[in-house]
Amino acid sequence: MSYDPEKHDRQSVRLPGYDYAGPGAYFITVNTYLRRHIFGCILKGKVDLSDFGEVVEEEWRRTAQLRPYVRLDIYLIMPDHFHAILWFLGSCGGTARRAPTEERFGRPVAGSLPTLMRSFKSACTRRINLIRFTPGALVWQPGYYDRVVRNEGELLRLRKYIRDNPSRWREIHS
Repeated sequence: MSYDPEKHDRQSVRLPGYDYAGPGAYFITVNTYLRRHIFGCILKGKVDLSDFGEVVEEEWRRTAQLRPYVRLDIYLIMPDHFHAILWFLGSCGGTARRAPTEERFGRPVAGSLPTLMRSFKSACTRRINLIRFTPGALVWQPGYYDRVVRNEGELLRLRKYIRDNPSRWREIHS
């Protein structure tokens, strides 16, 4: 599938001028391509991961191992999406840095949230496509949703939202 700018004219949802490599917490959501239920199913209010869902979990855990400036908080793999909260600890590879304020949509900035998400999604896609013998097939929808977590109350609400997601599945999908 090739990129067609006429069909894919996406605008950045990043906060203008915000340093997405700076210290703080981020809530993220990533959807599967066409919202296909490939990561598992919900059984009795709990997630039962498929092999593909286990790949996503392994790659997410590797995120913090590969990036010492990142700490994982709560995360949840649902049949057709992934939620997580992660923390940037304030330095990339041991040296403090700031993202340029003129950063453009799509341009990688080492140690930033967009670059981390691009790498995570790519690693998952490669492994899943090896398992299902579908080189080049799409696993994720383009982009992802993120929210800068601004205070402790918001952090607690987002953690509860993630924890409660499987129990709300039947309501949403019936």
